[in-house]
Amino acid sequence: MIDFALNNAWLIPLLPALAFALIVFVTKPSQKLSAFISILGILVSFVLSVAIGIGVLQRGEFLIEHPLKVVVPWFSMHGLTIDVGTQIDPTSAMMLFVVTLVASLVQIYSLGYMHGDPGFSRFYSYLSLFAASMLGLVIAPNLLQMFVFWELVGLCSYLLIGFWYEKNSAREAAKKAFITCRAGDFGLLLGIILLQVNFGTLDLQELAEMIPNFAQYTTLSAGALTAIAIVLFLGPMAKSGQFPFHVWLPDAMEGPTPVSALIHAATMVVAGVYLVGRTLTLFITLPTAMVFVAIIGGFTAIFAASIALTQTEMKKILAYSTVSQLGYMMLALGAGSLTASMFHLFTHAFFKALLFLCAGAVLHAMHNEASIAKYGGLKKYMPVTYWTMLVGCLAISGIFPFAGFFSKDLILEVTYAASSLSGHAAGPFQGVYTVLFILAALTALMTAFYMFRMFFICFHGELRSHDAHPHEAPKTMTIPLIILAVFSLAGGWVGWPGLGEGHAFGYFVRLGHFHEVEANWFLIILSTALALIGIGTAALFYLKKTFSAEAVAQKIPFLYKLSLNKYYIDEFYLWVINHIIDGFGRILWWVDVVIVDGIVNGLAKLTRDSGDAARRVNTGNLQHYAMVFFVGVIVLIMILTTADLGQLNIGLLGGVK
Repeated sequence: MIDFALNNAWLIPLLPALAFALIVFVTKPSQKLSAFISILGILVSFVLSVAIGIGVLQRGEFLIEHPLKVVVPWFSMHGLTIDVGTQIDPTSAMMLFVVTLVASLVQIYSLGYMHGDPGFSRFYSYLSLFAASMLGLVIAPNLLQMFVFWELVGLCSYLLIGFWYEKNSAREAAKKAFITCRAGDFGLLLGIILLQVNFGTLDLQELAEMIPNFAQYTTLSAGALTAIAIVLFLGPMAKSGQFPFHVWLPDAMEGPTPVSALIHAATMVVAGVYLVGRTLTLFITLPTAMVFVAIIGGFTAIFAASIALTQTEMKKILAYSTVSQLGYMMLALGAGSLTASMFHLFTHAFFKALLFLCAGAVLHAMHNEASIAKYGGLKKYMPVTYWTMLVGCLAISGIFPFAGFFSKDLILEVTYAASSLSGHAAGPFQGVYTVLFILAALTALMTAFYMFRMFFICFHGELRSHDAHPHEAPKTMTIPLIILAVFSLAGGWVGWPGLGEGHAFGYFVRLGHFHEVEANWFLIILSTALALIGIGTAALFYLKKTFSAEAVAQKIPFLYKLSLNKYYIDEFYLWVINHIIDGFGRILWWVDVVIVDGIVNGLAKLTRDSGDAARRVNTGNLQHYAMVFFVGVIVLIMILTTADLGQLNIGLLGGVK
């Protein structure tokens, strides 16, 4: 079974793709059959992914150095040969497990959440296509194949965000996501083309071997290759919601909540992180490009966290939390640690999927009331959702022994190690990493505060909506919550040094030589203390009501409004579109209509008028032609006579002289 799975990994994306085709062309009229086929396809893919994971654990050391590749020629032309197939190594095996597990639980959860929706079968077809696209991206052995599935993931996110297309807000959110990601994808495609032109290959393994010694293979300077790396990074920035491309991700909440869990947990948004991880050799070779990734990640983390502090909708809070956590992952990559980034991706997938599905259960119980101001006291109505939500909040806050504690601490550790604070870092960017470490620590404090702000407002106190009659979600929704809560509690222990040589998770998911990790108790105590301060502060404001959040907001109205209105980034973009882009478009319209069309239409008019004049001359009347000929002869004689007389006068004047 294990050998079969390792050598036939292509079946993992194929099965959901077949489920999509069957639902669209055969079973769409039957909702139950469509859901059964979709869930069966992803569950079989999950079983195959588990088998691959076991195989990788058995052969881990060998597969790190020699990934298992099964490829066939896709197309070949002069100077370009592209294969299509699969590449299995520890990183892709981890991603296969995470994606199939979360997708399976989301599809089971959707049985209850989407029950009675007229687009039920269509929803499951989209979920299957989405899973197939993401899984195809994960196992791609080269950048071109990865880009094809990258675009399919973008298409599926457009379809799922705009699933309720009868709502104008859903349609607009889908278009916003699609267009924003396309802007970044242009950079990604350009970067891929430039890598192919200069290195002659897009194979991930070959690029990893060539890039560290790029001067031997290309005529590129370090500055030119840095520019290529940054252009390539634009794609991951957009897909993973990094500033300034983050604006599409909170609006994606217009889709059904299971879509939010799927997009914001283990699949689409981490595709950018995964791609940077796959090409991390490029960034490690170029320190300027790597620090650029770190700056974008660190700033995005604290920027999004500061917005989440004041949001009033549960899914919006979780959306900005996702942007912030993705910034953490990018920061880890910018610090040169594939292990820390992939480890946080691994743990984040579980607790963020859990948090979103809990939010879906609350919305289901509150009849889609979005504002948390209308909630309160849900603990006694929804005990399973309460306790699982608490696990998710503790995990994302980084409280021991929950999963987020281990991965967040590792990110702080690698950032600290790259800073001047450690005393061991080298290079010109130590000061930058020092600032980024401080930002990451503050983000940890803010994360704990805004998550428990949401938790206390929603589940404690008294119910503030008299129209709602909350109730616990059905078992199809609560069972996935319990499973994800278990992973959110225990998932981080795979990184505990005591379970293997050094960092057990990093021992397999790593780039280059592995260094054992020693626990940094200063950082462990610091991060835990910051998280506890954040939780305690939230309790004082929203549980004990010792302090008034409204009073604080009134004392700092400018900062409060700035955060509440998301720093007016959307308004700024709208102003740029309406005044600059549309204004430039109107100028181009004037140039096109007045100048370009004027020249073309003027030439056409000149031709038409010349033709009209020529038509009037060519009458076909013989007498008219004879008269014109006679007049022409007379005019010619007069011209010649005048010329002769002029020459005669000149001669006479010359004689007189």
